[in-house]
Amino acid sequence: MKKINFPNSLKKGDKIAIISPAGAVEASQLEKGIEMIRNRGYEPVFGEHLYSSFSKGYNYAGTVEQRINDINWALNDNEIAAVWASRGGYGCQHLLEHINLKHFKENPKWYVGYSDNTVIQGYLLKKGFASIHGQTVKTSSFGVTEESYGLIFDILEGKIPDYSLKSNHFNKTGSCEGQLVGGNLALIYALLGTDYSFKYKNRILFIEDIGENFYALDRMMMSLELAGVFKKIRGLIIGGMTNMGNEKENTAYNESFDDFAYQLISERISKYDFPTVFGFPNGHIKDNRPLIIGGNIKLEVEDKVKVEFEN
Repeated sequence: MKKINFPNSLKKGDKIAIISPAGAVEASQLEKGIEMIRNRGYEPVFGEHLYSSFSKGYNYAGTVEQRINDINWALNDNEIAAVWASRGGYGCQHLLEHINLKHFKENPKWYVGYSDNTVIQGYLLKKGFASIHGQTVKTSSFGVTEESYGLIFDILEGKIPDYSLKSNHFNKTGSCEGQLVGGNLALIYALLGTDYSFKYKNRILFIEDIGENFYALDRMMMSLELAGVFKKIRGLIIGGMTNMGNEKENTAYNESFDDFAYQLISERISKYDFPTVFGFPNGHIKDNRPLIIGGNIKLEVEDKVKVEFEN
């Protein structure tokens, strides 16, 4: 397994680049996040096209070329200590073939984001670099806890989190160790069969999602099944499954940890015996606690659940 590099810890006064690699965002949506970065003692620096907009079937944060320019600037500028995505949405896949890590390799930095940013984090992992699967600068409509952001800053400053959770009735008991991969299920599914797909052998997979019909959720899980993913992984962690199904018809399922979505996932993996955690607090949820993609973890699933990252 390739050695994974953890970027250097940040120091007060360091610059954090904020970029929009996918969907368009308005300045008012980032005000709280930017102020939080300043209050923590860091200098936010904006990508040239942070607030750009380009409509082509979707409202992107600029053209493909503009978004490529911003991400390559942020990753390679030696004055930048970390890169924080403004939001997700859709569009990160456009950038994969054009990412340049020439100077990043000499001065690696944390990349922070989730949702559509899963594909950027998968790319960095294939090149040997860990990243933070955590809340974007934009605070979501359902809000984000201060602790969720605080834990991101802890990682940026060199403090690696451990988590202890209550048991979930869908859990499968057991213990395992391995490198954490994954993120948003729709993007994991979209990358299957490409050169940018995660490697799954002996890894621990994390998945979360939002706004998918239940049949689409099952289709994605079925694709992972047919691709042999569940035969390869050592463990599985499931985070938020938010606003799943047809909300108008299934209002009871409009929850962050959708019980019916969990049931579908549980049935799809029923023939496998790897330890499985349901209800991990990460995803499109208010209590969105960061995970380190590429980090090695110890996973224990018993009456209580422990997720411990190795420093």
